[in-house]
Amino acid sequence: MRRESKSIWVVTCRDADCEFFGGIFGDRLLAPSLATAEKAKRVNAEEFLLLDPSGKARAGLGLDQNGEVGLVLTSRDGNRTVYLTPDERPVIKLTDRDGQIIWSAP
Repeated sequence: MRRESKSIWVVTCRDADCEFFGGIFGDRLLAPSLATAEKAKRVNAEEFLLLDPSGKARAGLGLDQNGEVGLVLTSRDGNRTVYLTPDERPVIKLTDRDGQIIWSAP
């Protein structure tokens, strides 16, 4: 079974940018297309967050203000957080709610 879908896009831009993007994407944005599902080969972002059902961030992978990469995992109750980053010492830290290090490796 095939379904047609229509997308509505809201775009804000400066005049020169609008002309550029409008020329490239105008026919794609305004024309109806078939709904298809494709496997993404790559996803690019500066931050990925895993949210619980209430919207609270429980895990994150991203870059900090200095461009250092890190993985952060937070316990369900928020009392413990694990930090993993190759850019600083210690590489792995387990902290309590107040940010005090409970355990670390090297």
